[in-house]
Amino acid sequence: MLNMKFKKTTISQLLLASLCSTPLLANAEAETETAVAAPTAAASNELVANELYLTPVPVLGYNPANGTIYGVGASASYYFGEPEKTKVSNMLVGVAKTSLGQTIALFKSTAFSDNNGWAFLGDWRYLDSSQPTYGLGTGPQSSKLVTSGQDIEYDDNIYSGTLDEEQMMEYQYTRFYETVLKRITGDWYLGLGYHLDYYQNIEDNLLDVANGVITSHYAYSIEHGFDPTESTLSGTSVNAMLDSRDSSINPSEGQYALASYRYNAEFLGSDQDSSTLWLEYRKFLNLTPGKVYPDVLAFWTFGNFVTSGDVPYLDLPATGYDQYARSGAGYVQGRFRGQDFAYLGLEYRKHLGSMWSVPVGGVVFGNATTASATGHNDISLGEHIEPGYGAGLRFMLQKKTNTNLGIDFAVGNYQSSALYVRLNENF
Repeated sequence: MLNMKFKKTTISQLLLASLCSTPLLANAEAETETAVAAPTAAASNELVANELYLTPVPVLGYNPANGTIYGVGASASYYFGEPEKTKVSNMLVGVAKTSLGQTIALFKSTAFSDNNGWAFLGDWRYLDSSQPTYGLGTGPQSSKLVTSGQDIEYDDNIYSGTLDEEQMMEYQYTRFYETVLKRITGDWYLGLGYHLDYYQNIEDNLLDVANGVITSHYAYSIEHGFDPTESTLSGTSVNAMLDSRDSSINPSEGQYALASYRYNAEFLGSDQDSSTLWLEYRKFLNLTPGKVYPDVLAFWTFGNFVTSGDVPYLDLPATGYDQYARSGAGYVQGRFRGQDFAYLGLEYRKHLGSMWSVPVGGVVFGNATTASATGHNDISLGEHIEPGYGAGLRFMLQKKTNTNLGIDFAVGNYQSSALYVRLNENF
C-alpha cells in the first residue's frame, strides 16, 4: 500500500530555502535544481520503506543572464527496499519563469532498486533561455574567429577580423538523459545510457552576415556543416561509476569517479556522427578525524573530450557544463569552450565555530581551466590556463545532514568576478 506524507514546512522556511540556493552567476537550471533540492536532505533521515514524501518549494532567484527567477518546485523521496540495505531515491521537479520572459522546467532523479542492485539516473530539462559565448579555447586568442592575418571564406564571401566582446545567444533547449547502472561489487557500478540534446530557434544577437559581422557560433556551425538555427545530439553511453563518499551533500572523506563514453549516431537523430568522453574524479581528506565538524581538503578534476567527429557549437565542452554548473568559479557559464576541456579544483574547508548555535565554516579555493580550439585558432589543450580563486563562508542550516548555506566570492582573468549564494558544497 502506497502512503503519501507531506513534510510540514513554514512559508518562511520555504522562502529561506529558495533564497539560499541562488548562485548569482550560475546558469538558470542549476539555480532551480539547488532551490528544489533543499528539503530533500532534511527529510532523508525520516524516510521509511514504501512511503512517498513530497515537499513543495517556491523557487526564487536572480542572475544577470536571466533576471529575476520565480516559480515552484517539489522534491520526492522514496525507498524501494528496506532503508538498512537500500539507498534513498530522490526526484526533483521545478517550473519557473524569469523577468526576461524565459522558461525553465526540469525533472531530475536518482533511484536505487532494492538492496542497491540497480541505479537509475535521469536528467530532463526544457529551457527557453539565453547565454553569452566568447569563442573557442583559452588564452588571448579564445575570442577570435581566426588568428591574426587570416581570412575565412563562406559562400564566396570573405570575413576576417575578431569579435572580442560577449556574444549573447538565445535558444530553446530540450534535454533527455537516462542512465541505468548495475552494481558489480562494493561501490562500483556499470551501465548504459541514452542522451538527447536538442537546441532550436537559436538566435545570435550580434550576427549580421550582410554587413560582414559573424559570430563564433555561426562561423563554427558553417565550417563544420551544422545548421546555425538548430542542432540535435542524440547518442548512447557506456558508464562506470564509483562512489564511496560518506555523504553526497557535504563529504568529509571518500572518493567519487565517473567515466562515460557517449556515441552520437546519425541513425539515432544526431546531425553528424561523433563521440565524447567524460572523465571525473573527486577525493575528500578528513584532516581532523573525530571532530563533529572536520576540516576537509577536497580535490576535483574532470576532462570532457570530443573523441571523434564534430558536435554542435552549444554542445562543445564548456565552463559550467558539469551537472550542477559549479565549475569555473569566477567566470560566467560558457566563458571558455573547446573541443577538449580540462578542469582542476581544490578547496580547504575549515570549521570556525558557532554563531547563534549555527556552525560556521570558512573555505578558500582555487581552480584552473584549459580548453582547446582546433582549426583556425589552433589552441592546444594546456597551452593556456585560466585561473580562478576565492574564499567564502559556510552556515550549517541543517545539522542532521550537514547541509550548508555557502556564500562565495571568486575572481578570474579578464576582470572577471562572481558572487555565489547557494546550498551545499561546490563539489
